Amino acid sequence: MTMGKITFYEEKNFQGRSYECMSDCADMTSYLSRCHSCRVESGCFMVYDRTNYMGNQSFMKRGEYSDYMSMMSMRDCIRGQYRMKIYEKENYGGQSYEMMDDCDNIQDHHRMSDCQSCNVMDGHWLMYEQAHYKGRMMYMRPGEYRSFKDMGMSGMRLMSMRRVMDSYY
Repeated sequence: MTMGKITFYEEKNFQGRSYECMSDCADMTSYLSRCHSCRVESGCFMVYDRTNYMGNQSFMKRGEYSDYMSMMSMRDCIRGQYRMKIYEKENYGGQSYEMMDDCDNIQDHHRMSDCQSCNVMDGHWLMYEQAHYKGRMMYMRPGEYRSFKDMGMSGMRLMSMRRVMDSYY
């Protein structure tokens, strides 16, 4: 099954050397010296700014990104409604908070030491295991998530969450 197709370009406006990718790639440095634009022809991709799936992340859907570096700083626009209730314990137990905005650290902002379940009412979210949107992540679409451990995420603490917005693309 094909994941999709994305083409990276060394220069802005789809110029310079290019690299076409249709699956995971942990290191593109042997193909390109840098990336200033890309074109997603199909599917969705999580793009990292460092090798081995590390560093800042961008969720990319179908479209053309003629100035990828400028796009990374355009995060002011919000489209759609976002609402999620997070819970400290499994099965909606313990402290809870309703989220409508990004949260870079639930411990600092909400005095929660962990997040083990959630109910996503509106929008799509990325939940990260470390504060400040770092580490492994889970993609959450609207629905009820009673136990992250039952989803195969045992031992993973979720400490920050970010809305998936059109401005990221």
